[in-house]
Formats: sequence, structure tokens, C-alpha cells
Amino acid sequence: MDSEHDRRYYHNPYEILTLETPSRQVAAVNDDGPQSNGNSSSNGGKPLDAPLEVIDSLNADEILRHIRAGHLLVVNKRRRNGLVLYKPFHAEFAGPGAAVGGLFDQECQKVIPVGDLSLLSPETHEERQEAYLIRRQWIRLTQQFTDTSEAVQRAQKILNQFETYFDPNTIAHIPDESFALLVGVLPHTVRMARRPVSKVKMQRLKAV
Repeated sequence: MDSEHDRRYYHNPYEILTLETPSRQVAAVNDDGPQSNGNSSSNGGKPLDAPLEVIDSLNADEILRHIRAGHLLVVNKRRRNGLVLYKPFHAEFAGPGAAVGGLFDQECQKVIPVGDLSLLSPETHEERQEAYLIRRQWIRLTQQFTDTSEAVQRAQKILNQFETYFDPNTIAHIPDESFALLVGVLPHTVRMARRPVSKVKMQRLKAV
């Protein structure tokens, strides 16, 4: 049922804003995916726990490895980009300026890059504090949509929100499952909200 992913799953650890994390790496992911020679990872063959200067091409699996390793990164606030992070019972969206990784996303199971993703390494305590606060703001924004009781309206609101930030092609590449986990609805509800429906069908959806 749609209610199984309601607000009780939105655990917010970001009240703890004193974590000191050393400068790590810069990561960028483009829509074309990584260009690998098959001989080494995009970090030059260095282990994940080694400080990195630049990683100019990562796929979703490699991003996930760095997040699970506890590396703290920040979504580039100068780009229209972001990252959907799958947790055990829900998903969270980290938009421009938001922190990802660190101690807060080690339970992450999957990531979906959105747009021309660029992940930066925060260099100062102030930059980390700002990134934590922005991540919390993105979580709160999504929580506002879950306050709507009707599933189809929650799906429509999250789609409308993404349309204000991203172009149609970018949104088309985000799976229905991602939107569904963000607001606690079924993927089928998101599919219906993506395309125009008649008034009769809309009334039936609201009645579900």
C-alpha cells in the first residue's frame, strides 16, 4: 500500500552537524556514463580510502562504493544536478548544494544520478555545515509532498517539483521507482501521473 512508505521512514540525522571529515575527492558523472579502459577504476587505481584529487568519470556503482565508504561529497550547486539515494524503505533526493555520503548514507543501497552530476569535496568546516543544512532542506521539501493523503497527488507534486529544476529529457531518465520511493507511492501511480489521463481515470486513481 502507498502508506507503507510514509513519514516514519524519513529519519533525519542531520541535527548532528559537528562531523569533521578530511577533504576527499571531486567526482563528476555525465549522462553518457563512464569511459573506462577496463584496466582500472576512474580513481587511477587508488583504494577507496585514499585521498583523491579528481575523479572525472564515475558510474552509479562506483558512486555507491564511495558513499558506502563514508566519503563526504557535495552536489555541485552551480549545476542542475542531483542524486537519488535509495535507503532500505524509502529514497531521498540530494539536490544542488546538498551533502551526500559521510556517516549519513552508509545504508544507501542504490543511487540514481540526475542531470549532469558533479560531486565536490568540501574543504572547510563551514562548507560541510552548509552542505548538511542544504541536505536537510531537500529532505524537508520532499516531506511536504508526503503530507498529501492522496497518492496520485503526491506523485504529481514530486513530478511538478522536478520539472521546475530539470528538463523533460532528464526527468524521463529517472525511473518511476525513484519517484515512488521519494513520496511513498507505488511505481504504477507515478506512471499514471507522468502521462495525461482523463478526468474519469483521475477520479479512479484518487479513489484508490
